[in-house]
Amino acid sequence: MKKGLLIAFLVLAIVSGCSVLPGLSPTGESIEITDTTGHVVILDGVPERIAIAGRATIMVQDAVYLFDDAIQKVIALENRKQSAFSFLPVVDQGIYDKEMFEMNAGPEQIAVAQSDLVILKSFMAEKLGEPLEQLSIPVIYLNLETPEVFYQDIVVLGQVFGKPDRAEEINNFYQDRVTRVEELVSGVEPDQMPEVLILEYSDSGGEIAFSVPPVSWLQTSMVEISAGSPVWKSLEVSGGWTIVNLEQIAAWDPDQIYIIDYSGNASTVKAELLNNPIWSNLRAVKNDQLFAFGFDFYSWDQPDTRWILGLQWLATKIHPELTAEIDIMEEVKLFYSELYNLEPGVIEAEILPILTGDLP
Repeated sequence: MKKGLLIAFLVLAIVSGCSVLPGLSPTGESIEITDTTGHVVILDGVPERIAIAGRATIMVQDAVYLFDDAIQKVIALENRKQSAFSFLPVVDQGIYDKEMFEMNAGPEQIAVAQSDLVILKSFMAEKLGEPLEQLSIPVIYLNLETPEVFYQDIVVLGQVFGKPDRAEEINNFYQDRVTRVEELVSGVEPDQMPEVLILEYSDSGGEIAFSVPPVSWLQTSMVEISAGSPVWKSLEVSGGWTIVNLEQIAAWDPDQIYIIDYSGNASTVKAELLNNPIWSNLRAVKNDQLFAFGFDFYSWDQPDTRWILGLQWLATKIHPELTAEIDIMEEVKLFYSELYNLEPGVIEAEILPILTGDLP
């Protein structure tokens, strides 16, 4: 449906009193879902046509695809930086047959997909979610930013797909592993917690910069769950990654430093820093405690489904003597087999060869 035809349809719908777009015809008993933002959506039934749009879509997509039905029901998505095409073709061979929205697609383009439901990251509510709802297109939001909210978001997706048992199974997978890490490091006293610094590397525009995350973000929680002390908490950073200079890094002089590079080159960045005479004076570098964060298709530090791999990996680095029973390579295999139903041969061929960072 072209833009002019869509507008004509909307005018006709308003004149006739119709509030339902094509693709939103009743499919069964209505269901009411309240997402983790408190937003309530009433659907005609379990949606059969789902679209994913807006910024940070990889995190939303990866969560949605924890449910097998996503392969058939996701009919449109947005291709962005850290693209869906890095990972989703491994689990959905029909991904190229789906409709691809332009980057930053507006409500009119999304409406053309005639979906029963659009799933967005929560911060897209005002900019995109509200305009979509004005077109009578149901929307739900995923937050995913902390372990606690992640579990709630999975329950919401269980309602979306009509698969509450699968949602419980997924959450048990995560909670069991979080509990194991917590138990393994439970005896660590505050004065025994190493000082940890997580830095995102960027060379945008040819300018090299290092940034720290807000205190409220997942990266901070992962360090604290692993019985580390995040040194950047003293900055009370909020709103997004914040650039810090070398003087500040040197002032912190933490026991451990973890390098994140969302383009997948953290290991290369680490190698360069090890050869940098300025960085060689830092305690973490002197003690061989500079690490490249784990990475496969995406970095393991994000509020993506892979945060559970990042947490376990981080714990094995912060307290290796206490977490020796955690086999990261085995956890990678379990992650992809139990959460995405990939066969061992696919994992061996498509996943293990692309692992980077300081992994075994």
